[in-house]
Amino acid sequence: QWVYNILEKKAEADRIVHENPDPSNGFVLVPDLKWNQNQLEDLYLIALVHRRDVKSLRDLTAEHLPLLRNILQEGKEAVVKRFGVPGSQLRIYLHYQPSYQHLHVHFTALGYDAPGSSVERAHLLADVIDNLAMDSTYYQKRALTFPLRADDPLFKKFQEAGKV
Repeated sequence: QWVYNILEKKAEADRIVHENPDPSNGFVLVPDLKWNQNQLEDLYLIALVHRRDVKSLRDLTAEHLPLLRNILQEGKEAVVKRFGVPGSQLRIYLHYQPSYQHLHVHFTALGYDAPGSSVERAHLLADVIDNLAMDSTYYQKRALTFPLRADDPLFKKFQEAGKV
């Protein structure tokens, strides 16, 4: 509900850094709740897509390339304009598995070791765009490795299925 409240401007409207209102290819860029916005060393923003039919990396196809390219380009432009941090100093990625089922993209300072920014969970947006440009159904076919905590209900399901 937090995501929808932001997208509908029922919450945190004053925190929006950038918005592209297009319903198919637009998004809202907001500071992540983990970032206190006092220093740029741990800069952390989230791009929330307006579309509600895209839950995670697995749903993406070449149809979503305009959306993803908008997030990459406009997001970098907004960060440099608002915070003076160039795109070359940003890590821009998606999580798989995501922490909530609504497509969102993380923007963090390159030097900041943000939770989930490591290789086993983070997929760089530029790589996602390249993969989808080569193969529209790349993420429907690709085996994706991801970490799970021992107490995660999904981990239990994998155990029950004999996959762990």
